[in-house]
Amino acid sequence: QVQLVESGGGLVQAGGSLRLSCAASGRTFSTYAMGWFRQAPGKEREFVAGIAWTGDSTYYQDSVKGRFTISRDAAKNTVVLQMNSLKPEDTAVYYCAARNSVVVVTTPSRYDYWGQGTQVTVSS
Repeated sequence: QVQLVESGGGLVQAGGSLRLSCAASGRTFSTYAMGWFRQAPGKEREFVAGIAWTGDSTYYQDSVKGRFTISRDAAKNTVVLQMNSLKPEDTAVYYCAARNSVVVVTTPSRYDYWGQGTQVTVSS
């Protein structure tokens, strides 16, 4: 059984930083793609960033490019989302997701496993 557990959310002022971690367990993830998504109240879940487990390809939503960085630690089975220069519009519940494919996609329904989510709140 695959488990994804997020941590690192919290309250931060605009311009600040947060580091989200996703601990993955239950199988070998070498053929998986990992994604971070977010969902704000009243809005649909949206793709934020993704990485192939091999770590050689990363993808970002345009609004976070240059501010967020996704990376993975294969030895620890962990995917990290470093978020800098945070804005109030980044406020949402952030989810980690895994897809049994080496290809990163942006559609939530194409991911097989999800974490429980972690709240990120950015105050102005």
